[in-house]
Amino acid sequence: MARLRAAGYHVDCDADFDTDSRPASYLPLGASVAHLAERLREATTTAEASDALTELTAAHDGILTALDEVLAATADFHDELGGPSDQYIAQRLRYIADEHLRVIHGDLSYLRNQLADRHAPHPGRSTCSEEVPTTERERSAVCACPPPPRTVPAPPPPLAVGLRR
Repeated sequence: MARLRAAGYHVDCDADFDTDSRPASYLPLGASVAHLAERLREATTTAEASDALTELTAAHDGILTALDEVLAATADFHDELGGPSDQYIAQRLRYIADEHLRVIHGDLSYLRNQLADRHAPHPGRSTCSEEVPTTERERSAVCACPPPPRTVPAPPPPLAVGLRR
């Protein structure tokens, strides 16, 4: 029942079934990584943003380090397949890891360190106190904090127009 309540459901049941036990559940890796983006969107200080980027850039167990290991293992796998195109794929994967991923890792690590040294609040965000003005009728539905800025989705790229035959 605790899992249902944690997910926001109202649960009314017999006392025999009512429990606070919540079995451990783990998010899929993609959801865990996406959670970092959510943390960055909600960060109100440079320290909070830096903490989120640390999980991405940590040298010993960061996401980018793990991705480098995945690329290397995939390259090794292709090398062992033995075909000429397999060796090209292995070389391409190593190039991506050595050139592109290394640049991304370096740039994000630099940005993380800059944020960590800054010690400043984000000027456009504030911590939600979850306090609602007493003048509001729907106290549970309205938060006094300003809404987050909305971003407009990027328009799709223009269609390629070719010559008609």
